[in-house]
Amino acid sequence: MTALERARAYFAKDTFATELMGIEIEAVEDGYARCAMPVDGRHQNAEGHVMGGALFTLADFTFAVAANLDQPVTVSLSCQISFLSPPRGNRLTAEARRVKQGRFTCYYAVEVTDGTGAVVAAAGVSGFTKR
Repeated sequence: MTALERARAYFAKDTFATELMGIEIEAVEDGYARCAMPVDGRHQNAEGHVMGGALFTLADFTFAVAANLDQPVTVSLSCQISFLSPPRGNRLTAEARRVKQGRFTCYYAVEVTDGTGAVVAAAGVSGFTKR
């Protein structure tokens, strides 16, 4: 089974992200993940824009995929996200990259891009690894 197949099988249990939000894992390797989410009515706020919570969910889920591939369980300790511009298009992509891995904590940088390739959100996620 490939790393991508293992990640998809494991995270299929995350029904909020995968079923309700429609997030799909596209790529994964040690310390890295790329996930994508379609943008439709379920992701919009009252103004018709993508809700910040949808962007946050995509960023947090992508961190989880990157931090948990073939590793002990790692959970978010804190996340700081900046919403940089309203997304365009009907698809969002997030990439998470490990910046630092310690014995019990880690730090990942996550960028979310829209259908035009513009960065629309950036997040820094601190995680705790259960050992």
